[in-house]
Amino acid sequence: MEPQSQTFFSQGLKLSAWLFLPDAPRPPVVVMAHGFGADKRLGLRPFAERFAAEGLAALVFDYRNFGASEGEPRNLISPRRHGEDWLAAIDFASSLPEVDGSRLGLWGTSFSGGHALVAAANRPAVRAVVSQVPFVDGLGVALSYPLLFSLKAIGHGIIDALGSLFGRRHYVPIVGTPDEFALLNKPDCMPGYLSLAPAGIELDNRAPAAISLVLSSYRPTSRAAEIKCPALMIAAENDSLIPFKDVEKCAAKIPRVKKVSLPVGHFEVYTGDWFEKVSAMEAEFLKANL
Repeated sequence: MEPQSQTFFSQGLKLSAWLFLPDAPRPPVVVMAHGFGADKRLGLRPFAERFAAEGLAALVFDYRNFGASEGEPRNLISPRRHGEDWLAAIDFASSLPEVDGSRLGLWGTSFSGGHALVAAANRPAVRAVVSQVPFVDGLGVALSYPLLFSLKAIGHGIIDALGSLFGRRHYVPIVGTPDEFALLNKPDCMPGYLSLAPAGIELDNRAPAAISLVLSSYRPTSRAAEIKCPALMIAAENDSLIPFKDVEKCAAKIPRVKKVSLPVGHFEVYTGDWFEKVSAMEAEFLKANL
């Protein structure tokens, strides 16, 4: 399925999006975006195509500074900016004449699994939200890393923050192996990240290090009780990046939640048999509520 190319604005910058449309008049629409340091090319298209095959439109967008969207410095990871972009994407999707914007859902994965929850709390008109292997509590994630890693991350973050005052950013790898410093360096991170990239895509595996200074204070779980729409949370029991117990606690706060726990790692839901099972489950949930 070939999507339509779309653009819209967030805080004055142009964002790039794909619009997947089913063969149906004015279908419901699902707004989708990627997680930590990734853009829409990395594993989101199969989910959007599955939803479109089930009669749901899907708007998949890149954050400012990522992928085909405008913004400098490149690959700036910022929960605040990402949240603004989610709200801009919701407004844009609601206005599209090809879809029924009153039947709008959200789908987020990993870091954006938390963003989708926050956006649902901020926009009561959202009818359903899917949060897949979600980042729900930055403090819990920070505490799951060794102290030496955290000190190195803070050091890199301080260098970047100071350099940004003079227009010079300090970049670090987004994903790496356990024997090197990277923002994500658990054993399954590098192979999992690479498994999402279609052949021939050149990955820009770097980001400004200042995200290390704010990540622990980003806690989508603090907004969970405000989500009024039905929510589906897909939790990975063997997640190396996001403590499973934190996802359980977050889900318990959402009034209308369906939590599904799977015996998988963080990256297994994007490919193979687990992708087939998870995407089908998510499609059924979205259809039932939109």
